[in-house]
Amino acid sequence: MFSSTPAPSDAQAQAEGVPVSVKIRERLKAARKRFNANDNIADFIRPGELEMLLDEVEAKMQGVLDSLVIDTVGDHNTQNTARRVAKMYVNEVFKGRYAEPPTITEFPNAEHLNELMIVGPLTVRSACSHHFCPVIGKIWIGIMPNEHTNVIGLSKYARLVDWIMGRPQIQEEAVVQLADLIMEKTQPDGLAVVMEASHFCMSWRGVREMDSKMINSVMRGVFLKDSALRREFLSLIPGK
Repeated sequence: MFSSTPAPSDAQAQAEGVPVSVKIRERLKAARKRFNANDNIADFIRPGELEMLLDEVEAKMQGVLDSLVIDTVGDHNTQNTARRVAKMYVNEVFKGRYAEPPTITEFPNAEHLNELMIVGPLTVRSACSHHFCPVIGKIWIGIMPNEHTNVIGLSKYARLVDWIMGRPQIQEEAVVQLADLIMEKTQPDGLAVVMEASHFCMSWRGVREMDSKMINSVMRGVFLKDSALRREFLSLIPGK
């Protein structure tokens, strides 16, 4: 007795066993989209594939542990380390690569607010793209609105920071990405972003310099043109 289920096509058969990371990468290449460490690729991940990606990362992380000659069978402390690390990367530390952007409710500037507003410090939790070591710090955001500016809630700035920083980053590029996103969302007359962070790739390895931090800024619009406004913003940041 023959089954009524149709035989899989050659394409389906060929797709079986192909790692999900390869499928996602091929979609990105076909669309000529970049997939650098600090890019978001959520648009190219289909439903159910993130869990498959998690399984794939776990399997490859297990290979890393094996190559480090760590007994993940006999050592009770590392028996589930591969899964824990995979979940940390995909669902937490690098979530900003795989998750859709946060929903941001925007309101019109009904009261025509045009005074300096500062949000911060907002916590930065990221990782450097060179060594995947933690980058921990703070961000301050200055907004100079106009009557056409979209007003967003204070908590939404924290969500945007978390989404951008939740990827392997270098600090200089991270603040530019964040500034571009906030400019797009709010359309202000001016924007200022200052980030101060400790990099574990300096304190945990390499030169092992424990106290050094990196501070950089991005100034847009009137903050770039008006030195008095820029000084006012910087003077209002505690300790700066």
